[in-house]
Amino acid sequence: MDDVAPPPPTSLAARYAAIRAHTEALAAALTPEDQCVQSMPDASPAKWHRAHVTWFFEQFILTEFVPGYRVFDPDFRFLFNSYYEAVGARHPRPMRGLLTRPPVERIAAYRAHVDTAMPAAIHAAPPDLVELGLQHEQQHQELLLTDILHAFAQNPLAPAALPGWREPEPTPGPTRFLERPGGIVRIGHTDDGFSFDNEGPAHDVLLCDYAIADRLVRNREWLDFIADGGYRTPSLWMSDGWATVQAQGWTAPLHWREDGMQMGLNGLAPLVPDTPVRHLGWYEADAFARWAGARLPTEAEWEAAAPALKEATGHVWQWTDSAYRPYPGYKPPPGAVGEYNGKFMINQMVLRGGSLATPPGHARLPYRNFFHPDKRWQFTGLRLARDL
Repeated sequence: MDDVAPPPPTSLAARYAAIRAHTEALAAALTPEDQCVQSMPDASPAKWHRAHVTWFFEQFILTEFVPGYRVFDPDFRFLFNSYYEAVGARHPRPMRGLLTRPPVERIAAYRAHVDTAMPAAIHAAPPDLVELGLQHEQQHQELLLTDILHAFAQNPLAPAALPGWREPEPTPGPTRFLERPGGIVRIGHTDDGFSFDNEGPAHDVLLCDYAIADRLVRNREWLDFIADGGYRTPSLWMSDGWATVQAQGWTAPLHWREDGMQMGLNGLAPLVPDTPVRHLGWYEADAFARWAGARLPTEAEWEAAAPALKEATGHVWQWTDSAYRPYPGYKPPPGAVGEYNGKFMINQMVLRGGSLATPPGHARLPYRNFFHPDKRWQFTGLRLARDL
């Protein structure tokens, strides 16, 4: 990602300009036809991502804090709302790919209209709300990439979403387990910087002694798992996971090809054994850990150990053994923005770290990502842990 954009500047106005420009840079190689495609219900078209993050600023900031602001198009309130029930009805998520209209040019005009109005809003609106909008756009920058990667992986031409994208350098060598003492540790957001509401309140957690791998699981190790029948051995899998393997025909991580190639943001490239494995669901990560005689770390174990770990961020989001539930004392913010995280705290698992596609400056230690255990189109992988 360093080739695409440097770390954002620090002032709110400069950050706004840089982050908005970064979204456009990520979409620069996409044609109008590319930007309309929706390859599965979990994904959204690139055009929709560009419009939705713009809608967020218009809906929650411009219409509230800029007197006389002129809404760009009243229909966009319906078309580009994602899941905010308090705002009103919305176009169904699985049908976003049917929005051939408005065209890409209209979306570009929408972004320009909102960008022209936002400087006044940055001075009038609560800074935390503006920052939430920026962090929200950064989340969708990652989703834009993973969604178009999934779409391009279905294309026999295997186009590159980001031409010139550089894969991580292979790092051969052994994986070592770092022994960590148990005791009371404090996790969650504790400083004065931005955090999503699900990162707090900070609270104490009691840990037992444990060991955690100093680096991520590699493709080489996953090839051994496959060769040993990992996808054919039901005793390694949770019941729901085994049912998913059978129903969806999983035999390898998503975007692996039988000819030894892997689909990435630069198109097809040879699978590199000594780089971290990616595009795994929690079910796969859990099964591999069991096969390896280990387990997944809890999110508290991960957060406590992260400063001592290699590849804590910048490669793959790392599945943990923790269900996505509210921290003790959690209360969602008032109003529509309270729907941002809290109502999703069920039936999902927590991931920690950050990935190749995470925008510069977005990842931080207490960040809690979350997905359902069968989802694997994100840059998701794992590191192992053990009891002592």
